[in-house]
Amino acid sequence: MEASCLELALEGERLCKVGDYHAGVSFFESAIQVGTEDLQILSAIYSQLGNAYFHLHEYNKALEYHRHDLTLTRIIKDQPGEAKASGNLGNTLKVLGRYDEAAVFCQRHLDISRMLHDKVGQARALYNYGNVYHAKGKNICWSGMDPGEFPEEACIALKKATEYYEANLAIVKELGDRAAQGRTYGNLGNSHYLLGNFQDAVLAHGQRLLIAKEFGDRAAERRAYCNLGNAFILLGQYEVAAEHYKRTLQLARQLKDRAVEAQACYSLGNTYTLLQHYERAIDYHLKHLIIAQDLKDRIGEGRACWSLGNAYTALGNHEQAMSFSEKHLEISKEIGDRSGELTARMKVSDLQLLLGLKQNNSNSNSSAFMESPPGDSSLPGNSTHNFPQTLKPKMAVEFEFVQESLKVHKVWLYFISCCPYTRADDGFFDLLSRFQASRMDDQRCSLQDSLSSPGHFLDLLASSQSRRLDEQRASVDSLPGLRLDQRHSQDVLSKLIASADNKEPDEDFFDMLIKCQGSRLDDQRCAPPPPPTRGPTVPDEDFFSLILRSQAKQIDEQRVILPSDTRPLQTNPE
Repeated sequence: MEASCLELALEGERLCKVGDYHAGVSFFESAIQVGTEDLQILSAIYSQLGNAYFHLHEYNKALEYHRHDLTLTRIIKDQPGEAKASGNLGNTLKVLGRYDEAAVFCQRHLDISRMLHDKVGQARALYNYGNVYHAKGKNICWSGMDPGEFPEEACIALKKATEYYEANLAIVKELGDRAAQGRTYGNLGNSHYLLGNFQDAVLAHGQRLLIAKEFGDRAAERRAYCNLGNAFILLGQYEVAAEHYKRTLQLARQLKDRAVEAQACYSLGNTYTLLQHYERAIDYHLKHLIIAQDLKDRIGEGRACWSLGNAYTALGNHEQAMSFSEKHLEISKEIGDRSGELTARMKVSDLQLLLGLKQNNSNSNSSAFMESPPGDSSLPGNSTHNFPQTLKPKMAVEFEFVQESLKVHKVWLYFISCCPYTRADDGFFDLLSRFQASRMDDQRCSLQDSLSSPGHFLDLLASSQSRRLDEQRASVDSLPGLRLDQRHSQDVLSKLIASADNKEPDEDFFDMLIKCQGSRLDDQRCAPPPPPTRGPTVPDEDFFSLILRSQAKQIDEQRVILPSDTRPLQTNPE
């Protein structure tokens, strides 16, 4: 039986190494069905199966098997195995957004590695720890705020992330692990970027780029160029940013990654808009639009139309701008993008006003009246409205200013913020809570009653021991794939009971977990955030939205504000 279980597990491991995780999972599950008496073999199967499910994005299943692995490693007192299981649990909980719990397991991984003087383990634990705090900080940051203006909680998390990454770098440099250095530099650069330390981000991503080139890792090289472009944009070095985005585009084409190619075109289009090179911006936005349409990315298509509308407006081609703005409005309605819809309505309304003014200037010799375009639904009753003669000179100046401002200043941008919400299985921590509670109940006995009734005290003790045996036996029975005869079963139960009786520092570890679990209750009493609204052809970190908010006052000053008694600029709400 054991050889068969081991053979199945080895085949599953081989398949996972070549990237066939579905087949690997099938073999590991078969190995568990066969079962084994060897707890170390079963622990290895749990670990590999958890990793396979993680790669398949089945994070709850990954969590389940990494928990089983942790249980077994603690039973057999396999500290290197416990460190690895703790690290795997930390990574999985991070992906599920359960950052405080993830941090507990990362700390456990780090503590054991230090105790064992395992430098490689320490480096991995520090890297994972940094990733947890980076993810936590980023989750808070991208709820609609600018770098440098984040809540204290986000800044603390991101600063902790940089500290752990720096500590990791010190060790991997000592070990001479260049590949690990490259990964850490990339994440360190991202953390500095979110903190608003753009020059530090450039330095870190520059190191990431050098190491990626050393290894011929074009995917990492492409990411480094893109991240450098983002940082240079926010440093105001648009020409330098454009050169980095061009390299990003070249590498994306070499890698035949059309979605990333579209993202690079989107970034280049917006960069050239910032440089006021509108014809080149239009060229890149059209390329983005074509790929978005090919990939059926309606969100990306809407963004491309919106960008094209802005660029054509800046060139004074209001007819083309209207065409793309109306398409943006149509797509925003279709996908339920309320922010995009409001932006598109505002843009269409302004363009209707500009087109109406142009038409009236060409058809009328009178400077005292302005007529609305036929069928203009933005005007009440679709009728023509005459403006008081005294308003005409002021309005003419304002309209001319708006047209010039649209050519000179930056594009209008809007920001879509999203916080993935994932709800995971809490059964493991419920089990811990019940286990701790039952132990407390076992320890609660009246001293006076015990002294006056020794027989009753012994009965209580026997009952307590019996219940604990049942609990430990249930714990063993809950481990899939564990096949024990009576002798082995008693041995495992003895280890479990001994482990439960030992007053080790591990008690604090589980107390921390229970506290984390309790703190999550309040977080779950609110409605979940909306799902992410980013298409595959739109960059993850749409940094151009940051520029919008930094230029908000400037944009507001460019908008026409007419006296309250001039109704033609109002739109009819639907």
